[in-house]
Amino acid sequence: MIAMAPHRYLGDMRCPYCHAVDDKVVDSRPAEEGAAIRRRRECLACGRRYTTYERLEEMPLIVVKRSGATEPFDRSKLEAGIARAVTPSIGEGVVSALAGEIEEQLRAESFEVTSERVGLTVLERLRVLDPVAYLRFASVYKGFEDLTDFEREVEVLQKTTEPKTRS
Repeated sequence: MIAMAPHRYLGDMRCPYCHAVDDKVVDSRPAEEGAAIRRRRECLACGRRYTTYERLEEMPLIVVKRSGATEPFDRSKLEAGIARAVTPSIGEGVVSALAGEIEEQLRAESFEVTSERVGLTVLERLRVLDPVAYLRFASVYKGFEDLTDFEREVEVLQKTTEPKTRS
C-alpha cells in the first residue's frame, strides 16, 4: 500500500509544538457561522493535536470612477458622505449600519461597481430613512446648481413616497 501525503491548500502547515510539517486532519466542521472551516489536526511526528481555521479570502470591492479610474471601496468614505447628509439626531450607529448594508448589497451585485451605482444605492436608502438627508446627498451627488434642481428633486421625492388609499 502506498502512503499519500495530505493535500495542502495553503502550503505546509507546521505543528505549533514541534514544527513538523506532517499531520493528518482528524475532524473538520463549519465555524463562524459558515465563514470558516475549523480543522482538528494531529501531528504525525509528536502526536499532539491542534486546531486550524480556513477562511475564504474575500474579494476586494472595486469602484470604477466616472473617469474610468478604479480604486478599492472605502467604507469610511461612504460613512462620511452619509454622515454629512443626515441630521445629528440620526446616530453614528445608524450611519455605520446603513453603510454596512449598502456595502453588502454592492458586494452581492458584483466585485466591481461604478461610483454611480454606489451613489444611487445611497440615495435609495436615504429616500426611505430621511427625505431631507436624501435631498442633501442628492444635491452634492447630482451637482445641483440652482433652486430648480432642488424643486425637481422634491417633486420626484413626493411622487414616490405615499401609497394610495382605497375610497
